[in-house]
Amino acid sequence: MNSRADELAAFDRLLTIMDELRTQCPWDKKQTLQSLRHLTIEETYELGDAILDNDLDEVKKELGDLLLHIVFYAKIGSETRDFDMADVANEICEKLIHRHPHIYGDVAVADEAEVKRNWELLKLKEGKDSVLEGVPKSLPALVKASRIQDKVAGVGFDWEEPQQVFEKVQEELVELQEEVRVQDQERIEAEFGDVLFSMINYARFLKVNPEDALERTNKKFIKRFQYLEQQAKKQNKMLKDMTLAEMDVFWEEAKQL
Repeated sequence: MNSRADELAAFDRLLTIMDELRTQCPWDKKQTLQSLRHLTIEETYELGDAILDNDLDEVKKELGDLLLHIVFYAKIGSETRDFDMADVANEICEKLIHRHPHIYGDVAVADEAEVKRNWELLKLKEGKDSVLEGVPKSLPALVKASRIQDKVAGVGFDWEEPQQVFEKVQEELVELQEEVRVQDQERIEAEFGDVLFSMINYARFLKVNPEDALERTNKKFIKRFQYLEQQAKKQNKMLKDMTLAEMDVFWEEAKQL
């Protein structure tokens, strides 16, 4: 592994390259905070994919791409004299020190849960009106629901036992089925949302990340369906012309892979 001096030298090299690109490359010169935003989101998702696949070489590459974006934003900020890379780094350093009084102060904590509760309470003392202010509005709904539940649990608004949450899931399913019976589309959507929200809450009690769990299922489904397509092609068949029973044979084979 590299030494701290090597790490600092590598970071300095990246800052130098960013300076050069910003003054010499036509594309880099044109970029703004706004133009980079969607690219940063894309890079974040690519990093997430690499982590789920446990492809550590790809994780390293995607972390580099994300680090480039951070350096890029800081460079733009320095040009307008609003902030620079030192400001960005010092800001997070001060925040971490302030929010870890059990490390940098004289506060004692019993476990991870108490650390999380203290974190949220400290944020309120910093002037935030709600613990939910830190949940980005543009998060995908599933991720947002998970973060909302984490935040409120951090200040004690939570169920006591997993069984209580499971019972809530069952209750919401019954309410959904009732609206399906009545065929009120607006109410069906509302109750379906409640089912999803309660399932995400249950996942938290099971110590399952719902976003990761769903994405793993997505990947599994894609792999199996593509196997089905490949096998059908080998037999010169079109999926649309096959019966469900025929397709199910290949599907069951895919599940064994």
